[in-house]
Amino acid sequence: MADKSTYSISELAKEFDVTTRSVRFYEDQGLLKPARRGQTRIFSSKDRVRLKLILRGKRMGFSLAETKELFDLWDETLSGNEKQLLKMLEILEARRAQLEQQKNDIAQAEMEMDTAEARCREALAELQKKKEKQKASEKAGA
Repeated sequence: MADKSTYSISELAKEFDVTTRSVRFYEDQGLLKPARRGQTRIFSSKDRVRLKLILRGKRMGFSLAETKELFDLWDETLSGNEKQLLKMLEILEARRAQLEQQKNDIAQAEMEMDTAEARCREALAELQKKKEKQKASEKAGA
């Protein structure tokens, strides 16, 4: 499919495993700019690459506004520019810091769960010991 020059909305949706509604949403947000033939959208190779980048950015936690800003900076020149690259580095740094915080939060939650689990197991073992003692004393008394 990569050697084609134009794509239908359903072809792109199928290739990237998204709904046609999602593709139309990205168009509404100004991220994709397909040509029109009547009511039919005709997506270019550029739109295909942009959809791929939108989805990659989404997986990395980029907002659509950040992706649009990067696309707009790219569109200012034929091959991107320093401003775009600096913006990309800024977004990546912020996202990396956010992920690091999430990792720390997860580690903290795991420690708290481990502590709670250990306390529950200890309490359960104590209850089971008391039950066994009670059964043993009932047998001895019977």
